[in-house]
Amino acid sequence: MRHVIALDVGGTGMKAALVGASGELLHQARRATGRERGPDAVVEGILDFAAELHAYGAEHLGEPASAAGVAVPGIVDAEQGVAVYAANLGWRDVPLRDLLTERLDGIPVALGHDVRTGGLAEGRIGAGQGADRFFFVPLGTGIAGAIGIGGRVEAGAHGFAGEIGHIVVRPGGAPCPCGQAGCLERYASASAVSEAWAAATGDPEADAADCAKAVESGDPRAQTVWQHAVDALADGLVTALTLLDPSALIIGGGLAEAGETLFTPLRDAIRQRITFQKLPSVVPAALGDTAGCLGAGLLAWDLLTTTDGMEVAT
Repeated sequence: MRHVIALDVGGTGMKAALVGASGELLHQARRATGRERGPDAVVEGILDFAAELHAYGAEHLGEPASAAGVAVPGIVDAEQGVAVYAANLGWRDVPLRDLLTERLDGIPVALGHDVRTGGLAEGRIGAGQGADRFFFVPLGTGIAGAIGIGGRVEAGAHGFAGEIGHIVVRPGGAPCPCGQAGCLERYASASAVSEAWAAATGDPEADAADCAKAVESGDPRAQTVWQHAVDALADGLVTALTLLDPSALIIGGGLAEAGETLFTPLRDAIRQRITFQKLPSVVPAALGDTAGCLGAGLLAWDLLTTTDGMEVAT
């Protein structure tokens, strides 16, 4: 059966699948990155994992994979196939596409940025299906974004398009590792909410999920923490929709798991802030932590087929 390899590399783990032509998952696997052993070990682990998937497909599906797609964090040069930099994996300028092509017997390999790749999946087969213009924002340890415009996910001239987490929403506010102060992700990421809730309760183990539960139970301290995050997020999103005019804002990541505890006040906050702008739909992501892997599969199939669907810009 014809298939491709899809691999999503995260900070601590890798998710992989063999994906059929209709998007069906024919085989799935997970593995730790082994980052504690250093960047070279991470790269070797990726190559070994991909080779094992390649061998599995040849043995169990009747033929080897036709192509591979890989999503990685950090700064990515998709056109050159280079993983430029990833702080949490410790690598710099890794020619990952060429290394994988060599390890996988010469099959074509696509390399993509993890958030843009996840956005590709959400846009084509997830919550943004049918939306010509969307903005995908996962709220996790930080906040990133993927801009869907005219049937593709926009990387930007230098690979930095969509970095909404570093829009300054509170000038002179909390310092950010990026070098600015008051960045959105310092107020509205899952880690920022966890930090604020831990400080409010005096419990260093308290996290954003605990805060959401406390909001639902009517705790006024939690409601204050939560509303501060929602207000900051709305400020950032209104800036984005003013620039991009999307038909859909797709919100994912850990904070979105709070469901309407997040989405009801967020929609209200956005509605209160817009004047001339058109209010987009504000919807939860549909694919969860499989988005990156599914997107990597789409990247691989896009190497093999020319369709009228979305393509990641290079």
